[in-house]
This record gives sequence, C-alpha cells and structure tokens, in this order.
Amino acid sequence: MRVFIAGASGLVGGNCLKHFTEQGWEVIGSYFSYHLPGTVFYNTLDPEHAENFDIVGWKPDVIVHCGAMTHVDKCETEQDESYKQTVLSTKNLIAVAKKCNARFVYMSTDYVFDGKNGPYREEAPVNPLSVYARHKLEAEQMSLKELDNTLVLRVTNIYGDEARGKNFVARIVDQCKNNQKLTLKLPYDQYASPTNAWDIARAMFVLLRDGKTGIYHIGSTDYMNRVELALRVLQYFPDAEYDLIPMNTEELNQPAARPLLGGFVKMKFSNEYPDFLFGNIDSYLKKSLTVTA
Repeated sequence: MRVFIAGASGLVGGNCLKHFTEQGWEVIGSYFSYHLPGTVFYNTLDPEHAENFDIVGWKPDVIVHCGAMTHVDKCETEQDESYKQTVLSTKNLIAVAKKCNARFVYMSTDYVFDGKNGPYREEAPVNPLSVYARHKLEAEQMSLKELDNTLVLRVTNIYGDEARGKNFVARIVDQCKNNQKLTLKLPYDQYASPTNAWDIARAMFVLLRDGKTGIYHIGSTDYMNRVELALRVLQYFPDAEYDLIPMNTEELNQPAARPLLGGFVKMKFSNEYPDFLFGNIDSYLKKSLTVTA
C-alpha cells in the first residue's frame, strides 16, 4: 500500500506515518509550517506551489488528510482562515485524489454533534454549534459526496506522542516533569472519549487494509470530563503543584460553543474488529513514563 499523509508533522498524522511505515507500507508524509525529519513540503491551500511534493507523480493508493484549523475559539474570530484550512484544503486534496484514483481518508470530530444526546453512534443526526464544527462537517460531507471510496474517522480529545507536545495530556505531563506549577480552569460538564493517536493510527490501518469506507467513530475505553482527565494524568505525579479550578461551560465563557455530552459509541468498529484492543489514559501514561524514566 502506498499512502500520502497530509499533515504528518501533527499528532494524528505523525502517528500514522510511524505505524504505517512499521507495518511495511510505503508512506510519505507532508508538512506545511513545521518540518519534521523525513517529511516533504506540501501546501494544501496552493496545489500549484512550486515547492510542493508531486503527489500525482508518486501515485498513492490512499491520501490521508490530517490537516485543519483546530483552535476552536480562534475559528470563531477568523472564519475565513478556518474555512481555508479546513474546507478548502480538503477540496484541494479531493481533486488530487481524483487525479490519482486514490482512496481518501478524512479526519472528523464529535463537534459535528450538538452534545445533547451523546455519546454518539455514526447514524446520529448532526448539528454543529460552532464555526469549527460547521467547517469540519462541510469538509466531511464533501469528502463522502465527491469520492465513493472515502473513509471518515471521527475522533476527539486526542492525546499521545507528538513532536511538539501540543495536546492537552502532553502539556500537563511536560509541566509536571519540569516541576512547573499548573493552573487549570477546566469544565466539569464537557464529556468526551479521550483517545490515543496511536490507537487512531492502528484503527485506520486495519480499516484501510480491509478496504472499508464510510464513517467510523473511533474512541478509547475512557469516557470522562476535562476535570477527570486532568486528575487522571496528575495522579501519576504525586509531587506536582497545581491549582485545579472546576467550572461549568457557561462560567468559562468560551467564544465557541461546545457539545457537552460528546464522545462516541464505537460499536460499529468494535463489532467488525472485536479483537482490537484500545488503550486508555492509564495504559498510555504507564508506558510512556516507564520509557522515559
């Protein structure tokens, strides 16, 4: 299998690049603003950019799109940029996939739901609440409409090994390791399914290997709010100094509306792959802290 990963310097893309390569697939991953060794330049907003890697010439069997504008609140104030990075980038990569006759993978989110009746199965009605969510849904639906062989993975609260360590769990771990005091104002009424990017990569691999298409919800065995997630991490650092201030979403006054009861029921995936074992926050931390000890 020959796979091109757009956004391979990010959390999900980087884990996919590593796992697919280890499984023997021929993989090329791209970066735009943050270069990682072994990645090539590709600007999804400018397919004719002179420095772009020649995807069409390489003829991938699959194109995986891991790029988007993920700063949810920033999307509210920079709607044009959100549209470009999430919707236009997808439109451009779909055009490339058509030229290559390649399958397409789009990474989506539980934010396509309104959070009133979660956790969600794939057939639940969508109702995005924010600019970010509306753009993610638009790109998701466009992918499914334009390419019959599209695979959509909806994921949420992603954590794991990442070059820049930007994810929520990684930031807490880094601050604890560096003996920095943490001040955390977190919502106790926003629930989701925190998922290791490594598990997302593993799940994507088996779905691609088996020629699956359509929408799949991918989630861990965890289902918790943000306060619980932080405390789960902090229990591995008994000497950590922190102020944890639980708040409700209304008190936080975040610019973008959040789905409160988000997250997933991954019954579809688990029924098709009953032997696939997902990890959780505890298994990830126990392994990563043992490795770095």
